[in-house]
Amino acid sequence: MKNILLSTLIIFSCFQVFSQTQISGIVVDESGVGIPFANVIFTDSKEGTTTDGDGNFSLSSSRDYTSVTFSFLGYQTKDVSLKNKDVNNLKVTLYASSESLSEVKIYKGKTSKKNNPAIDILRKIWANRRDNGVKKFDQYAYRRYEKLEFDLNTIDSALIKSRIFNGMEFIFEDLDTNRITGKTYLPIFLNESVSRVYGDNTTGQELTELKGNKNSGFSDNQVLISTVRDIYDEIDVYDNYLRFFDKNFVSPLSKTGINVYNYVLADTAYVDGKYCYNIFYYPRRENELTFSGDFWVNDTTWAIKDINLEMSKGANLNWVKGVYIEQEFDVLNDSVFLLKRDFFQADFALRDKEDSRGVYGKRTVLYDQYEFDKERPSSFYNKQVNRFREEVYNREDDFWQENRLEELNGDERGVYDMLDTLKTVKQFKRLYNVSTALATGYLDFDGWDYGPIFSSVGFNDVEGIRLRGGGRTYFSQHDKWRIEGYGAYGFKDNKFKYGIQGKILLDPENRLIISAGNRRDVEQLGTNLTNTTDVLGRSLASSALISTSGNNSLSSINLSVLAVEIEPVNNLTFRVSGSYREIEAASEGFSLDFYTDETRTQVSSELKQTEISNLLMYTPGRKTAGYGVEREEVEDDHATIFLNYTLGVKNIFQSDFDYKKLQLFYNQPLMIGGFGRANVSFEAGKTYGEVPLALLSVVPGNQTYFQLYNTFSQLDYYEFVTDTYVAAHFEHNFNGRLFSRLPLLRDLNLREIVGIKGVWGEISDDNVRLNASDIPLVAPNDEPYWEYSLGIGNIFKILRIDAHFRGNYLENPDARKFGVTINFGFHF
Repeated sequence: MKNILLSTLIIFSCFQVFSQTQISGIVVDESGVGIPFANVIFTDSKEGTTTDGDGNFSLSSSRDYTSVTFSFLGYQTKDVSLKNKDVNNLKVTLYASSESLSEVKIYKGKTSKKNNPAIDILRKIWANRRDNGVKKFDQYAYRRYEKLEFDLNTIDSALIKSRIFNGMEFIFEDLDTNRITGKTYLPIFLNESVSRVYGDNTTGQELTELKGNKNSGFSDNQVLISTVRDIYDEIDVYDNYLRFFDKNFVSPLSKTGINVYNYVLADTAYVDGKYCYNIFYYPRRENELTFSGDFWVNDTTWAIKDINLEMSKGANLNWVKGVYIEQEFDVLNDSVFLLKRDFFQADFALRDKEDSRGVYGKRTVLYDQYEFDKERPSSFYNKQVNRFREEVYNREDDFWQENRLEELNGDERGVYDMLDTLKTVKQFKRLYNVSTALATGYLDFDGWDYGPIFSSVGFNDVEGIRLRGGGRTYFSQHDKWRIEGYGAYGFKDNKFKYGIQGKILLDPENRLIISAGNRRDVEQLGTNLTNTTDVLGRSLASSALISTSGNNSLSSINLSVLAVEIEPVNNLTFRVSGSYREIEAASEGFSLDFYTDETRTQVSSELKQTEISNLLMYTPGRKTAGYGVEREEVEDDHATIFLNYTLGVKNIFQSDFDYKKLQLFYNQPLMIGGFGRANVSFEAGKTYGEVPLALLSVVPGNQTYFQLYNTFSQLDYYEFVTDTYVAAHFEHNFNGRLFSRLPLLRDLNLREIVGIKGVWGEISDDNVRLNASDIPLVAPNDEPYWEYSLGIGNIFKILRIDAHFRGNYLENPDARKFGVTINFGFHF
């Protein structure tokens, strides 16, 4: 979303600007209490809306209207004349109907869970949910048309006259008004896609084949498209929890919904020839991840015909002022209700104020051509879709006329036409390049990128101030080869460092990749248990600007790697690599010395080692963007399983040691219903053979005040060293579930976080005897070392602070019993 700034509409929309009608206000009863879910309709039209849970409304149309009608069950209908086309802060009072005074109710407070016909209907929905939609069938297939759109909203004269748009004023000639919020908006990005989806409910497998994709001028920005698609993936309203923005919202159809929502049976009517009940719902408490809205449910199949969901005000969600969802279902064979249309809109903004400017993110998905109970082999769903097919992104107009299930309006058609003009404006090019640099960390220079710009300056005890410059080749997101590298200079040691790496994709179908590289740099070893041979991995030596104590354990490393990897099955990768490294201490007073003879009289300060590594990595459910040698992950909720077998080979390139190392790593994010998100990781490893300190498994400490993933915050570097280890980490973010129930904290939208981690390990006597450094080799073998943490996140929306407590081994020299870490980030 950050990469897309501007676009335009066609001239036809200009007429709509001067002929639109826009109203907003509140509907109240005689006592001044807001009436939820009252009907607001332009008189003698089908254009209307309903009030929210507090009686507020906003309605707009591109047509001229002179009157609006307000109505609600049990109240007298009221027509209000409109003297102007733009009327705000309108207050409308409805009076109870004399014919039904005894039945008039304002559903504002909590409704009863007993003797409530709406809840009786809910129970029937729960009992029949398996018999509705594609879940009713063993196998299914359908066509899916998807439209993604971004709109710059709250357009006013101040924005139009801003210097940032000098030379681009023509994009504001045509504007439109959002039917949900009533705000003026300007479309700036549009992407369409057509896919064929196949699924098997008996095995849980699904495959999506992309048939066509059309993009409004940003064809390389597949990361943006995939990220937005993942923010709001296809949801099933029958599920207990609806996940988007990495949060679990309680569905109004959830079995736990009666503890979260109030339900009101409001009406009965025929909808498309089916007799349906209309149920309104709204949250029982504020600041929870809930919705308000209504749905129509059939009285026979108990299937949902239509539903709308509007995110509750005050929900603990950052950068999002509002979310609105609509789903419409069609009837198949007079009994089965299938999803026909799914609409999602999010109002992104940096500020929560009603009049703040932001961006609409809209996603519309339509479905047809359903096919059921056609069995396909398991291999069909496992086939790769990694190859970039140029024809998919260059479909002719005839294809879109046949497969576009919803015609584009004039505004949307204008996005395609006007961007060609906009991209020729130098000011726009500058704005786009700046926004891309902030989002990706790289500056674009037509074929190569400079960056990452955020790593340009660092500091550590060995190098002092460190300047770093790097870059990469980049012609498109689907590049089959890429070269990247960096150079760095330390003003204290007066030495130049560098890293360079090249990759080439030989077989797109199976993602056969060959890579090679070399790096000479200063590094903080021992910051992770699991071995990696990433030549251009971020040097943690640059993170020591603010630390709990001086860092005198840095190393100089010269690493060369040649690797081959293949992905024969989606998200299952095999990698074989050969590496050679030279390691020696870089800090004064720090030693990696080891004995080279049995009498322990000869010492070496430099390690030379050749390794052959065999890696298997499985990431089930991972979603990626791009088809080139490098792909971008668009979400982080998938599991990661990592198994590595490393063979150390002596005497090749003067290598020092023979050994074997086996390591397992498993990481699993968990969404725990309405109680937030947890993350669990497990590591285990063993080294067979005698090896020196530089090749042992150091329990990763953290001497900085910043959070580092899977490290122990109260351990110093090299405090524990092992050749056999088992470690586990657990962290849970309640996403404000607890604080939202405390009146004084509720409005701050803070998030409570707890964590616990532990490690057990041992080290053999042979490896201890091999050590000639001043570092005592101690392992946590008496009992597992452990620590726990309590944290508060979402402070000012960007800051997290954790307090860490050491659980044991308090007698260790200079043991840190308590510490604090911070972390900055933008999270929904």
